[in-house]
Amino acid sequence: MDYISLYSSMLRSRFFEEELERLAGEGHIYGTYHLSIGQEGVSSGLVSALSDSDWIVPTHRCHGYNAARGSDLYRMFSEILGSRYGLCKGLGGSMHMTDVSKSNLGSSAVVGSGIGLAGGAALALKRQGRENIAVAIFGDGASSRGILYEVMNAASVFHLPLLFFLENNHYGMSASDGRMIAADGIYRRAEGFLIPSVRIDGNDVLAVSEAVASARAYILENHTPYFIEAETYRQCGHSRSDKLVYRTREEELEWKKRDPIALFEAFLRLTGISEEELNSIRESVYSSVKEASLRAVADKDDKLALSEMKGLVYAPSPVLSNKGTALHRGTYREAIGEALDEILSSDDKAFMLGEDIGVYGGCFGVTAGLMDKHPGRIIETPVSEEGFTSIAAGSAMLGLHPIAEVMYGDFSTLSSDALINHAAKAVFMSGGQLSCPMVFRTPVGGLTGHGVQHTQCLETMFLGIPGLKVVAPSDAFSAKALLKSAAMDNNPVLFFEHKALYREEGEIGDSDSFLPLGKAIVHGNGDKLLVIGYSRPFARARKVLADLSSITFVDLATIYPLDEETITREFSRVGKALILQDTPKPGSVGADVVRILASQPSFSPSAVVLLGAEDVPLPCPRLLEEEILLSDSTIRDAALELLAL
Repeated sequence: MDYISLYSSMLRSRFFEEELERLAGEGHIYGTYHLSIGQEGVSSGLVSALSDSDWIVPTHRCHGYNAARGSDLYRMFSEILGSRYGLCKGLGGSMHMTDVSKSNLGSSAVVGSGIGLAGGAALALKRQGRENIAVAIFGDGASSRGILYEVMNAASVFHLPLLFFLENNHYGMSASDGRMIAADGIYRRAEGFLIPSVRIDGNDVLAVSEAVASARAYILENHTPYFIEAETYRQCGHSRSDKLVYRTREEELEWKKRDPIALFEAFLRLTGISEEELNSIRESVYSSVKEASLRAVADKDDKLALSEMKGLVYAPSPVLSNKGTALHRGTYREAIGEALDEILSSDDKAFMLGEDIGVYGGCFGVTAGLMDKHPGRIIETPVSEEGFTSIAAGSAMLGLHPIAEVMYGDFSTLSSDALINHAAKAVFMSGGQLSCPMVFRTPVGGLTGHGVQHTQCLETMFLGIPGLKVVAPSDAFSAKALLKSAAMDNNPVLFFEHKALYREEGEIGDSDSFLPLGKAIVHGNGDKLLVIGYSRPFARARKVLADLSSITFVDLATIYPLDEETITREFSRVGKALILQDTPKPGSVGADVVRILASQPSFSPSAVVLLGAEDVPLPCPRLLEEEILLSDSTIRDAALELLAL
């Protein structure tokens, strides 16, 4: 082992964070940061035992891992100072320091949620046939999060090359582990998932390095995860504003005696390294840190422009056009099944994961037969929506194309952290280093008698989340064509399928049929009324108003981001609009359409009508469901009234 490199690594972290505090004192830093002074043995010891191609997913207390991994110090300082020269172009800040060049997937400011991304990275490494591991790094506070246990279970079931690395510094924020954690040794919890585990002295950098090297070898040899709890202590506060009122000075002094750098220096002296040599190393590392700091301060005002930031919300995606000519009849359900079959047949990076999607064929039979036709590509998961959605996101960031299916749209609330805080932010938060090409499929809507927790249309929950694309097809043709386009997009696409449409028949395109995401679909060219909608209500409107030739129908299809160009173009031509949706009006797609129309010169409040569901959850009885949702007669009556204006 190269002791000098290990020592230099620890000093890089210590001096970097001490310099960070100095810069903050001079007023150079906006916002907060989280220091890891006193924990250098953990980060440096871990990294020293990894291959350059092993992936790490650190916590928000990440500087030590970036420094140990070899991230450029100038770019680290620049990131925290917010300049374009930062690791993430100044967009991530102290808590989000992605460095793909160093196999660092980036840290998460949401406690514990990076564990799922690391699980996804491990799944990607396994599917890619690489002899590497992923490391989920988290603190003692995160050990109370459910995501840890979902991912431990999945990692054990799927035999993932994943190291769970717990840095236990004894305080989540201000709450001590003794008060908040019902366990004598968190590592023992891994035993319940058949994961070997060990607790080590995290302030002994050599012990950390040896434990990680042993764990890595075990993971690769036995194809199973491993769990390490490294006991350490942060000598500083939780964050910049922490006054440390929750622990005693006596406790701090006792731990200071076990400072990891001081302990390692004592060891180095025993090996024959002189004090003069140690001083020389310290001076050299300090000089490099100081030089990086001075450069970063000099450049700190060179920040990205708004136009540049907007260009980093979404990853570039292919421009697709519909080249298909052949059509055949089939149901909405069959159209989606065909799309999935064609995606899996044409893209070797694509795979599916979700509950009961294999032998059972999915809760609504959409994936029936795919498991036999595509062995190894249909992964049935435990009941752990947050866990497997996070795993999907992490695998996408490493280049796979996962399609995650959640059994009911209501359960997307459980997946929301992975979708909103990670998948949607991947491109922006990493400054363009990462993308997240995943599809999230789920059925929504009522008229099935499933009750209030199985019939919600929660697509509106994901509106206004930059980085996400939200799709809700209304017929068989668009369902297949849009799903195939979604699978080729380089961004996370949420695909909401209405349960009441699964049996509806229509024309289905061939394997060359695509529809572009973000573009509305216009049917007809009537000049008396515009009918705008998506999903079930739009499908119903086309049927009940089919005899009225003066109508133009605009299927939004992609409900976020909306195709404002088509909406305004058609409205400027027609001047009257009926907007339809299966959700209540507040904070909805229809409300956003009204906002767009209200900005047009031809807008008149009396000529625009928004119809939505009543502000009532959907009960089980059919008659009560029908009272709450839009009926055919309500749609037709509103259309006739507008036509009569």
